Amino acid sequence: MDMEYRRLGRSGLKVSVLSFGSWVTFGPQLDSGLAADCMGAAFDAGVNFFDNAEAYAGGESERLMGEAIRKNGWKRHEYVVSSKFYWGIHDSPNSRLTLNRKYLLEAIPASLERIGLDAYDLVFCHRADPDTPIEETVRAMSDAVDRGWAYYWGTSEWTADEIRAAYEIAQRHHLHAPVMEQPQYNLLARRKVEKEYARLYEDIGLGLTIWSPLASGLLTGKYVDGIPEGSRAALEGYEWIKDRVTDQEVNDKVREFMGIADELDATPAQLALAWCAKNPNVSTVITGASRVEQVTENMKAIEVLGRLDDATAERIAKIF
Repeated sequence: MDMEYRRLGRSGLKVSVLSFGSWVTFGPQLDSGLAADCMGAAFDAGVNFFDNAEAYAGGESERLMGEAIRKNGWKRHEYVVSSKFYWGIHDSPNSRLTLNRKYLLEAIPASLERIGLDAYDLVFCHRADPDTPIEETVRAMSDAVDRGWAYYWGTSEWTADEIRAAYEIAQRHHLHAPVMEQPQYNLLARRKVEKEYARLYEDIGLGLTIWSPLASGLLTGKYVDGIPEGSRAALEGYEWIKDRVTDQEVNDKVREFMGIADELDATPAQLALAWCAKNPNVSTVITGASRVEQVTENMKAIEVLGRLDDATAERIAKIF
């Protein structure tokens, strides 16, 4: 089965249903050669969307991705690339944990310089900012689009109410409205995508680029017998994952899930990715990998998606 391309919400932009993100892997675990190889393997499998963020490895992830794009020699029309803004990489009151106008209109061009591009296809507000009026943020993001720094903008982990408020402000003032949201979505984190945002897909045409489809590796089954050396849960700074992956009750569910993966002749990771992609409101599922073999394995989820019928998807959902 070939890669499928879906519209990003109601926009005309098409993204591959599986995409490639640099959250944990670029910087702490990858150099530019390996980054280029991993992105190249994803691209060869039909991936056209590559996700990044200013805060990943303190700006280093954007630089690595830019180098990888140049190394692979891709033409600008062949790929879609994003970055996200909020956490900041400089330590001052107006450049950390904010979505104020000053920060956004300084951070976006600085980020483009690091990655070596004239424009991002997508820019996201990486979290909501309770200290900045939503209207200020909407105007700044709309200005970023007007200035040609980005083609579309959206949000990540905002509440449904915040997204709707941003959309309505944009409509009222004839500004560029947010078109996509990047929430966590996987078999263990479903409420936001399936319940909270339910009305937004129809009402405002919201598109989703979802992250953590494998629940930080939990759904791969690699933690059912403890934490392997070199895994993400063993990385410094990721201790918060450790508690989750050692939860016995969750691991029992994962074991049951692994049984269904066997029935479908799939790895648990491929099935977890395919399950997320089966949701019609998901425009793209962001995958991550630090080895080319991992990318190749993940991409086979497209074939699994073709074999995953409604009844089996429902059976899987019931386990969790």
